[in-house]
Amino acid sequence: MNIEETKKIADKAEGWLTDEEGKTLYNLAKSCKGKGVIVEIGSWKGKSTICLGNGSKEGDKIKIFAIDPHTGSSEQQKMFGKVDTFEEFKKNIKNAKVGDIILPLVKTSEEAANNFDKPVEFGFIDGAHEYNFVKLDFDLWFPKVLNGGIIAFHDTTYWGGPKKVVADCVYKSKHFKNVKFVDSITFAQKVKQNTLKDRIKNRYVLLLKNLFEFAGKLHLPKLLTIIGKKLLKDCIKICGHRGNFT
Repeated sequence: MNIEETKKIADKAEGWLTDEEGKTLYNLAKSCKGKGVIVEIGSWKGKSTICLGNGSKEGDKIKIFAIDPHTGSSEQQKMFGKVDTFEEFKKNIKNAKVGDIILPLVKTSEEAANNFDKPVEFGFIDGAHEYNFVKLDFDLWFPKVLNGGIIAFHDTTYWGGPKKVVADCVYKSKHFKNVKFVDSITFAQKVKQNTLKDRIKNRYVLLLKNLFEFAGKLHLPKLLTIIGKKLLKDCIKICGHRGNFT
């Protein structure tokens, strides 16, 4: 199923994912070569899972482990009260016809990691957004990601927890190169040791990301804001540091 058809189906599932973010997840999953599995931390009702599933099916059909206790993260419980999303998750996955490639694990990230022994080629972290939970997810799953594999985080712009974790553990780390961002998703390739050139590029992308976020906070006339964001996006794309999949 191509990305346009995937978007139509994913749009029917409740969730927080921009079109560009969905396209990014689709293409990252499609690019996996079977060296390891795909892991999603935090599935909610399956919106992002559908994008991952269809991307993988268009590629090498890598299995996706969708990890979520389906009781909602702490911030979701504050918004919605008592939460049980598993039945709706299953319904959305079935409707999207990706059930053959999605393996749901109804567990917390920590519970799943304790007994998970498969190498991970692509890990997408989108669980609870408080710093300590995001950092725990990173610490649990980073060692399981293969060198050359991809790790991605959602909501790394305006949410303090994910934003700080990617700044400290990805952009400023010696273990990542080719760091990019698409809207609120930051993703990077894991390496045993990056080069000085890689580290300089990563810091440069962090600067661009911070500028992109700052531009979104400016209280300017709407037209100027739109023009400014477009110019910044064009600059980032030209420089090759904002993920731009086709």
